[in-house]
Formats: sequence, structure tokens, C-alpha cells
Amino acid sequence: MRLMKTILLKFAGPMQAWGSSSSFETRDTDTHPTKSAIIGLIGASLGYRRDDELIHKLNELKIAVRVDQPGRRLHDYHTAAKTKANGSFERTYVTNRYYLEDAVFIVAINHPTDAWITEIAEALKHPYFQGYLGRRSLPLTYDYFLGVIDKDIIQAIEEIPWQAHKSYQKKHSNKVTVFMDAELSNEGPVTMRKDRVKSFSQKNRMFDYRGEVRRSVFAPIKTQLSSTEHDAFDAI
Repeated sequence: MRLMKTILLKFAGPMQAWGSSSSFETRDTDTHPTKSAIIGLIGASLGYRRDDELIHKLNELKIAVRVDQPGRRLHDYHTAAKTKANGSFERTYVTNRYYLEDAVFIVAINHPTDAWITEIAEALKHPYFQGYLGRRSLPLTYDYFLGVIDKDIIQAIEEIPWQAHKSYQKKHSNKVTVFMDAELSNEGPVTMRKDRVKSFSQKNRMFDYRGEVRRSVFAPIKTQLSSTEHDAFDAI
């Protein structure tokens, strides 16, 4: 069987937000990235506008997300002013915003057309529009693009070494959860998630349901030789 190219990304900013059921005054977050947010990141990198018809084709991509470090849910709120149609003050109200802090996710992206995956990978490395971790105030980390490998999407996401912080790894098991498009697995119950993109238009955002399956796997632990040498620029 021919192995398809799979893109691997790491979402590990200080804060992330992946809402699939938010209202204006309450911006919630899911426990792991939505497919619509991943598609939005890809579309922005390719230079697509919010109402571009090409965005619909991105729904064909197969997505899997591994939760290497679930993080903690953070609640933030502030007051905002509401004005009348004539611009005069009407009232103040409280807005609630939820985030995930210190979370780490591995995202695998796959499609049978290798040339398209290569195009998307280049766009993710050199984006037309800036990407972010769910909201514009939450930037991607410099090392979020892990590469493109010649492996099946399931094999790719299960074999990549555990990316959780070292302090987290010392206290927790390497048994992690993988969420994937239902078409990628015959195991377990299917959960319907409202994050299939119909429109990103700011006037009329629309999303359909898609099937999602979860499974538990043991993430490989990367072993490193201990060293007392410190290189401040090693990460870059």
C-alpha cells in the first residue's frame, strides 16, 4: 500500500482557544483543536479570504489530533460598553472568555494528493496571512511546523515522540488520547462535532457536523543522553 505524505504540527503556545459553540458574550473553548480552526489556519496560510470557495475543498483533508498535554482551563472576563445605534452609551456588560493554558497538541494532516499536501506544507512554513492558536491574540510558536513525513496519518501521529513538557512527563503517564475523523477508524463510538466549515464569513459563520472518533495510545518517549552543557541558542 502506498504511503501518503502527512504534515505534522505542534500547538503549544502559553494559551490556546478552540471554541465550537460560542456566543458573543461567552467565548468558550473545547478541550482540543477543532477541525474548522485547523482548516482556517491552512486557508490563511494559503492566502484564502473568508468567503473564498476554495475553503470548502479543505474539508477533504483528513485530520487527527493527539493530546500530549491537556493543559488547564482558564476563565477570564472583563466589562465592555454597549452603545445605541446613534453612538450613545446604553449599558455595560460582562464578557466571559475561556482558554487552555500550558496545553500541547500534535496535529496530523493528510490527503491522497501528495502535491496538494506539499503545497499546504510550504504555505504553513511561509504563510500569506498570520496564523494563531484559535484567536488572534494567541500566536503560534516558532517551532510549530514539525515537518512532512511519508507515513500514514495514524502511524505518523502515533509514532512521533511525546511532546509534553519535561516537568509534565515526570508526573504523568505517556498514555495519550487521539481524536480523528471518523473515516480514519473503525473503532469506538462516533461523536458528532460541529466544526465542518461551511462559511467563515464574519456576517454569517456556518458549520456542519462531522464524525469524530477517539482512541488511547502510548506516545513514544524520546530518550536523550544527559549533558551538563548549556547552549542558549540550541532551540533556534
